[in-house]
Amino acid sequence: MTNFISVQLKKASEVDLAKPLCKFIQQSYPGGDAQAEHCRAAEELSKLRKSALGRPLDKHESALETLLRYYDQLCAIEPKFPFSENQVCVTFTWKDAFDKGSLFGGSAKLALASLGYEKTCVLFNCGALASQIAAEQNLDNDEGLKAAAKHYQFASGAFQHIKDTVLSALNREPTVDISPDTVGTLSLIMLAQAQEVFFLKATRDKMKDGIIAKLANQAADYYGDAYKQCQYKDTLPKEVFPVLAAKHCIMQANAEYHQSILAKQQKKFGEEIGRLQHAADLVKTVASRYDEYINVKDLVDKINRALTAAKKDNDFIYHDRVPDLKDLESIGKASLVKSTPVAVPLSQKFTDLFEKMVPLQVQQSVSVYNQRKADLVNRSIAQMREATNLANGVLASLNLPAAIEDVSGDTVPQSILNKSKSVIEQGGIQTVDQLIKDLPELLQRNKEILDESLRLLDEEETTDNDLRTKFKERWQRTPSNELYKPLRAEGANFHNILNKAVQADGQVKERYQSHRDTIALLCKPEAELNAAIPSANPAKTLQGSEVVNVLRTLLANLDEVKKEREQLENDLKSVNFDMTSKFLTALAQDGAINEEAISVTELDRIYGSYTQKVQESLKKQEELLKNIQNAHQDFSKMKQSNNESNLREEVLKNLAVANDNFVELVANLKEGTKFYNELTEILLKFQNKCSDIVFARKTERDELLKDLQQSIAREPSAPSIPLPTYQTTPGAGTKPAASSAPTPAPRTMGTKPQPPARPPPPVISAASSSPSASAPSGTAAAPPAAPAAAPTPTPGASAPAANTAPSQAQGPPYPTYPGYPGYCQMPMPVAYNPYMYGQYNLPYAPSPVFQNPGQAPYPPAQQPGYPFPQQPFYPQQ
Repeated sequence: MTNFISVQLKKASEVDLAKPLCKFIQQSYPGGDAQAEHCRAAEELSKLRKSALGRPLDKHESALETLLRYYDQLCAIEPKFPFSENQVCVTFTWKDAFDKGSLFGGSAKLALASLGYEKTCVLFNCGALASQIAAEQNLDNDEGLKAAAKHYQFASGAFQHIKDTVLSALNREPTVDISPDTVGTLSLIMLAQAQEVFFLKATRDKMKDGIIAKLANQAADYYGDAYKQCQYKDTLPKEVFPVLAAKHCIMQANAEYHQSILAKQQKKFGEEIGRLQHAADLVKTVASRYDEYINVKDLVDKINRALTAAKKDNDFIYHDRVPDLKDLESIGKASLVKSTPVAVPLSQKFTDLFEKMVPLQVQQSVSVYNQRKADLVNRSIAQMREATNLANGVLASLNLPAAIEDVSGDTVPQSILNKSKSVIEQGGIQTVDQLIKDLPELLQRNKEILDESLRLLDEEETTDNDLRTKFKERWQRTPSNELYKPLRAEGANFHNILNKAVQADGQVKERYQSHRDTIALLCKPEAELNAAIPSANPAKTLQGSEVVNVLRTLLANLDEVKKEREQLENDLKSVNFDMTSKFLTALAQDGAINEEAISVTELDRIYGSYTQKVQESLKKQEELLKNIQNAHQDFSKMKQSNNESNLREEVLKNLAVANDNFVELVANLKEGTKFYNELTEILLKFQNKCSDIVFARKTERDELLKDLQQSIAREPSAPSIPLPTYQTTPGAGTKPAASSAPTPAPRTMGTKPQPPARPPPPVISAASSSPSASAPSGTAAAPPAAPAAAPTPTPGASAPAANTAPSQAQGPPYPTYPGYPGYCQMPMPVAYNPYMYGQYNLPYAPSPVFQNPGQAPYPPAQQPGYPFPQQPFYPQQ
């Protein structure tokens, strides 16, 4: 009675985890020590998988510890890597643990690019290996009993966890071994076996019989429930069913036995006999039906001895009435086991290889925060730059400060000379020409990368559609057009970005063409620049006026505002605050991250003072520009108006505007060049992502095609041939096939099944009462022919009788002529007919060893229309 059910391990195909994880790390994390450390951790994880799944595992605690550590690592990396078909694509392939395979192909298997699938299969192996370790324990000592109970309860918890999570983890139909029905049954089986171990320990410790009976009765219930769950489902191995049925009967018999001892102690001798009788019937059922699976001889002897002694004592001493089984009180139940919940980490030696890598949810929150920060900083900087451009435009329109610096009217104002010097130092017009020339090449490079990425997706999608059209419902995998939707949306976004960039480039070129000549004039030497500026009468009388002094003071204040603004812009760009710790704390405390609330609060705390300074700067500039415009109006009234003066002032204005446009054009073109270069890196990552998923899809496609070819090869090439009617029709003598699944003995009935009644004797007609009545003279009645022969009526044979001998079950019609291996002619007395005198036992009974293959035991089937078998002719000697 030591038979325990253990579960086979699933087999996994080899997978290289290091390469895809390292690629993701290199794309997502900056280079340096952190990136190198994460890559080393990915290699360690790949080695751990090979140790856990790449070799046969011993039935030992150390092997289970390796599996548990790998499962813990999978749980640890799940929030840190985006495992999916269109991101970190790793295809895990596992075989069905209970599928034995076939002659033409391997075992049933499933391949999915899902970390949840890998976790489910690894946890299944953890439970399976725990069941094997428990089955190997020595149950003759306390240490073995405790270890077995612990492992069975852990296995039950593992299978229960799979039942609860497998459908959500896979999002598709799993293989049979990890389906909810199967793992639910396995969980109950493991729980029943753990309860049985506690029953054995209680028996070993000689606890009270009432407690032992309750433990056994609970174990019987667990076994019975497990059997009910799987008896009509072809999911578990065939040998599991009889073991469950037998254990159900055995544990109930033990419960009745120990309850009978309690009844004896309470002087309820009739109840003692009734329970022992029920226990005896239960173990007899096990011995008759399941003796090849479980040996219950010792239990049978123990119960029979107790029953014999109880009957003897009751017959001679107590004379207590033996109650019916239905009148006995039900035995209570006591459960000492429960499924061990799966709480990560399962291993006591677990250390997170990626401890320093933040979870993916935190990464995403940090990314969104960085975007919010960039928007706030860019918005503030854009406001300041726009204000500066506005101030420069206003001053240029007023020809300031050149108007108040033009003393002689014949020399170039110092502000114009400073602008010219700055433009020349930056490369002048050649710099702008070169930057504009480089833009189309950068744009074309990005377009080619993007087009190549989408071309890879298009080719694979076309191939997938062709195969789906060819194989129809057999082609069971995610359609490429659905899988590539995120990538195509990302590609469309890149297309829009490039189109907007082209439009921006066009606007920059158009503005450059309109100001090119003036910018070129700024690049000339001072003599040429002075010659190009018209001369005018001097305005020396205005230089010492109060209006000019006010203008100079206001312009100086405006320059100071611009310098403060440049410093404020640098401060905004240099502020850096790592939000990782904030988000990690929120995730640890709440289990989720409210990114928007946290980010808004922190941005206001960090950048609140800077945004206030920006607004103050804008307001101060607005007041200064208003005062400058008012002062300039007074200055214009005081100036002597003439055509030369107006023409000179117009040229000086254009030169100031050209300087501002040059500075802005160079900044825009450099930003455009930087944009295209950064976009190239992003598009290369996008191309790698597309290439990786296409490669993974091709690998999956090849594997699926291989499986399809094997399944097609296993299909029959012709329709199945129907069986003859005499083999399929019950009325032709064939008995319907009995169910192969054993049924556990009823818990309330103890009667042993009785054999079927003997068939009635054959009815022989009066006309054929004499075996030689119709035989020709000089002949004798022939002995019976072979059962499968089809004799023809001999002359003078009697008419068919109304009632013939009962027909017996008959197999396929094997040949029975001499020389065939199944032929065996039985010696019969001359003129002897066994049915003639109503005899049922031949004097020479055929031995079962010589029965023809496929034939039923004696007596053989009768031919229609004949009251007795046709006899071969034997001449008189």
